[in-house]
Amino acid sequence: MQELQWFPGHMAKTRRLIEDNLKMIDVVVEILDSRIPYSGRNPYFNDIIKNKPRLVVMNKTDLSDERLTREWTEWYKSQGVGVIPISCTTGSGVNKITDAARALIQDKIDRDAERGRKRTLKIMMVGIPNVGKSSLINRLAGKASAKTGDRPGVTTGKQWIRLRGDVELLDTPGILAPKFENQEVAKRLAYTGAIKDEIMDTELLAYALCGYLGKSYPKELCARYKLDNIEGLEGHEILEKIARKRGFVISGGEADTERAANVVLDEFRAARIGRITLERPGDIEAAEA
Repeated sequence: MQELQWFPGHMAKTRRLIEDNLKMIDVVVEILDSRIPYSGRNPYFNDIIKNKPRLVVMNKTDLSDERLTREWTEWYKSQGVGVIPISCTTGSGVNKITDAARALIQDKIDRDAERGRKRTLKIMMVGIPNVGKSSLINRLAGKASAKTGDRPGVTTGKQWIRLRGDVELLDTPGILAPKFENQEVAKRLAYTGAIKDEIMDTELLAYALCGYLGKSYPKELCARYKLDNIEGLEGHEILEKIARKRGFVISGGEADTERAANVVLDEFRAARIGRITLERPGDIEAAEA
């Protein structure tokens, strides 16, 4: 498929926003999509955030493979990174976040208490588009404090939200890296909707996704689309089978793979095919070896 590049116009502005506000922040909470726990990290955040205390939150665990979510949690812990798996949809794990963030600066809180001062915990939320930052803030706040939407680019400016217990959250717009050296990373981002569908060929994207699912989750794929054996089939062959099973046929009896592509992408993102994770810790370690 074509090489994916992304040049978001607001990236430089958001980077400045993060840098300008970082000095007043105690802890940075980085939100990840648990279906892409590695590819979904913007490498630029490391340059911007540097040594500021950081907590990684893996959201959308209701959509990802439970076994692999556990593997990724252990992998991050082995890297010395605090991590909490959560689901904003079900609320699972959300109530652990502020306590975990507070623990990262407990020494500062204790020093302030000795001086008779009560410290307000200030947290900055960062992440790529469409990982659920605003949904998480609304869960934490117990109300619709931040704009949400199932598409990238909903949050366009900074928003401060005060929580109970002397906690303030700063929401920031989602930003991607300006380009992708690794095209597999780019495809995983596109599968999950972090990159807008309008800028790419969704049919080619669905070919690639079907190829991955056919190898890694064949039972789930066959069950969802009532397919027979798909062993050895390429992604475009699987998508054509799906189109015919769904009755997506155009004039001349040709399979309407464009329509099938939109269905597969939508159903993957909604976990109707199954709870799926697009990468494993072992894959990343092998690629970096």
